Amino acid sequence: MKVNEITLDMAGSMKRIAQRCFPGATPVIDRFHVQKLATEALQEIRIRHRWDAIEMENTVTQGLGEEKNSGTEIFENGDSRKQLLARSRYLLYKSREKWTLSQKQRAVILFAQYPDLEKAYQLTDGLRKIYNQNIPKSLAMTKLAHWFKEVEEADFKSFSTLRKTIMNHYRDILNYFHQRSTNAAAESFNAKIKSFRMQLRGVKDRTFFLFRLTKLFA
Repeated sequence: MKVNEITLDMAGSMKRIAQRCFPGATPVIDRFHVQKLATEALQEIRIRHRWDAIEMENTVTQGLGEEKNSGTEIFENGDSRKQLLARSRYLLYKSREKWTLSQKQRAVILFAQYPDLEKAYQLTDGLRKIYNQNIPKSLAMTKLAHWFKEVEEADFKSFSTLRKTIMNHYRDILNYFHQRSTNAAAESFNAKIKSFRMQLRGVKDRTFFLFRLTKLFA
């Protein structure tokens, strides 16, 4: 009962554990889990276009026979269409301010060829900006409502699924804007445990493993 706030992901089992173990705590959905879903929705659109580009290249190659290289489309930065979509993966994870010069050039070509990717990127970046602003819960609610409207107008299946997921956890997600708490420390500790377990090539004696973790990290 002494715990006032707990950060967690959107798993139903985790929520039940939190309610049982910390009945007086306010649940907060970790922002990075929400943003990860938005990024995955964006990457799904990019991957779908990449498979289309691979299929197109295969069709062109089969039609040309021996003159295989002459039918490959090359953009001004030296990328083929397939390479453009593959190499754009990491720039879509970043905000525009963090792009390198080559990533900026690639983004201009990418968004010119695929306007839907630019629209999806703007949706992902818009959600990121809401989280980055130090605003009260009431204002965050308004901004999320506007973001929901943009998602509906864009009519992307993956983002519509994301919107429904956010609405199912709406209150717990908005609780983030009280104290802007995240479970980054827990995720970091979890990564240390996984790294330690890998060094041991697995764990047979679980009790002794937990004893060693306590001595090293407690």
